[in-house]
Amino acid sequence: MSPAARLRGLKPDWISHPKVWRTEVLAGLVVALALIPEAISFSIIAGVDPAIGLFASFTMAVVISIVGGRRAMISAATGAVALVIAPLNREHGLGYLIAAVILAGVFQVVLGALGVAKLMRFIPRSVMVGFVNALAILIFMAQIPEMRDVPWAVYPLIAAGLALMVFFPKITSVIPAPLVSIVILTVITLGAAIAVPTVGDKGELPASLPVPGLPDVPFTLDTLTTIAPYAFAMALVGLMESLMTAKLVDDITDTHSNKTRESIGQGVANIVTGFFGGMGGCAMIGQTMINVKVSGARTRVSTFLAGAFLMVLCIVFGPVVSDIPMAALVAVMIMVSFATFDWHSIAPKTLKRMPAGEIAVMVITVAAVVTTHNLAIGVVLGSVTAMVIFAKRVAHLAEVTAVVDPDGTTVVYRVTGELFFASSNDLVGQFDYATDPDKVIIDLSSAHVWDASSVAALDAIETKYAQRGKTVEITGLNTPSAHLHDKLSGELAAGH
Repeated sequence: MSPAARLRGLKPDWISHPKVWRTEVLAGLVVALALIPEAISFSIIAGVDPAIGLFASFTMAVVISIVGGRRAMISAATGAVALVIAPLNREHGLGYLIAAVILAGVFQVVLGALGVAKLMRFIPRSVMVGFVNALAILIFMAQIPEMRDVPWAVYPLIAAGLALMVFFPKITSVIPAPLVSIVILTVITLGAAIAVPTVGDKGELPASLPVPGLPDVPFTLDTLTTIAPYAFAMALVGLMESLMTAKLVDDITDTHSNKTRESIGQGVANIVTGFFGGMGGCAMIGQTMINVKVSGARTRVSTFLAGAFLMVLCIVFGPVVSDIPMAALVAVMIMVSFATFDWHSIAPKTLKRMPAGEIAVMVITVAAVVTTHNLAIGVVLGSVTAMVIFAKRVAHLAEVTAVVDPDGTTVVYRVTGELFFASSNDLVGQFDYATDPDKVIIDLSSAHVWDASSVAALDAIETKYAQRGKTVEITGLNTPSAHLHDKLSGELAAGH
């Protein structure tokens, strides 16, 4: 085989396929157009100039297209990240925000290398639903200040923007409805000379590409302790959103993605974004759906071009973007909030069928997030609540039944269920130590021993019988249970 033939064999098939190139380029352009209003809106939520969010969307998309683990997924500045870091920017300034973005990226690289992606399977669905609903509520709440003490014309503009985004997709979905809404409302306000707040009032758009640099903060332990909680929260929130989005794209495209590589890639993208002065970000569910589901993109090219086209549009058409009325962006974010919320989860029919514990977990997750404005706290608290409810439920599944031999010399206790710290607490009290025969058999063939608490409970049972001169034989242990029992039995009493 010639060197040229070998080189062709290393190239993906789509590189020389014109139709795929056309699809990827157009998808990248559509996503870039749709990213502009959302990046600006998320910048405002974070309390930074629009350029900061646009820089983040540019660098996140370009870097993740190279180092990410899920092809065709879009990463950019997001509302979830903006909500986490907004308090830090408000209290300490932009330099601390940028430093937190870089540290969050480091956390994500470390968590990715440690296999955090595998922990996603332990997050219950009710927590994920609560997470999404809380995010939607916070995004809506963040728009309320933009609707206070403003000219009356803002309200009909918001209503018109919402109407356009609802009805325009019925005509065509090729052009994103939020972009159409923003263009039309901008033309109306400029043509009619309507005086309303605009994007330009929030800050200047970039006139050139971002340049790398260090955050303007003192490099001290105090700075680290200040930014670390926000950085860690951002790392967790970013990974959760990115891994959830990656799983969704896996299902849509019927392909597998490397979640560990995606986790590390998100960290690398945030580190690069921080050094280029961006506000950081993660995967975007809405923009990813535009890229994958609407436009049909399947490769990294569309993700790369989305970021590249974004900067071209900003630098070349910056003055036009500055004239966008804030009412248009508020309408976009209200629609994003409405679309993000899982309305099916609160439908009466759904609530009637859902177990009370699942509903409680969802409500606790939402309440914690809305109260603290910290998505990570809500997810952790919701997950812990779900685990407690699960443990309580499973604890009642351990049952003990006794059968005495006809000759009255032996009693067999058959234990059924899962033995762990919750269920084993009640195990000791289910044996009749005083009146049982001299020989006791505990059959665990239908049970599983999970932890040291269960081994300690079995030891306590044997001790109670031994104090009465009776012998205990434990049978039926499966291999993992037998290994744990042999390893810990007799080693857990006080004094060891």
